Amino acid sequence: MGFMYGLLDIFIHLDRHLNVIVEGYGLWIYLILFLVIFCETGLVVTPFLPGDSLLFAVGALCATTTLRLEWLLVLLSIAAVAGDTVNYWIGYYIGPKIFHKEGVRFLNKDHLHHAQIFYEKYGGKTIFIARFVPIIRTFAPFVAGIGRMRYGYFTSYNIGGGVVWIASFLLGGYFFGNLPLVKNNFTPVILVIIFLSLLPAVIEYARVRGKP
Repeated sequence: MGFMYGLLDIFIHLDRHLNVIVEGYGLWIYLILFLVIFCETGLVVTPFLPGDSLLFAVGALCATTTLRLEWLLVLLSIAAVAGDTVNYWIGYYIGPKIFHKEGVRFLNKDHLHHAQIFYEKYGGKTIFIARFVPIIRTFAPFVAGIGRMRYGYFTSYNIGGGVVWIASFLLGGYFFGNLPLVKNNFTPVILVIIFLSLLPAVIEYARVRGKP
């Protein structure tokens, strides 16, 4: 329970935690952020890592600290594209065995089925759309690998989605994160971002489950 409370605290107080990290780790913050984005998109076992909210908070900090926005736009776009690429090949080579195996402790089958629902509805566009949906974002390339999506087709959506996702939230945080209304209510704003990000997946899952 202590771990979960700590994780929740990081999620909703990202601005405070990132300020401490930026001050304490200097240039290492770029590597830390790269690894978080890479792992959230590239490792099917880490869908709980912050994505949208983290990027928004980082963008806001770029306007008030020594963090370089242009460096992060390039670096985190590479992390996002590389993460999905690794996830695709994990799904391609070992996904079918995992998917049909019962009792896999490190894999949430419900999350995997949610990604399947998106994949069946949107096809290849799932790779782009899923960038903006937490949890689905982590599982979509894995499912694409299992489904043997043509790699060139996958790559075009991967690069486009990764760059647009990173730029949208970093620039959103940079331009809007320090407005008085947002800055004075940063925690509620982060919670709204998380809620709105999850909403499409919840609605789609409920719609599918409600079918006779």
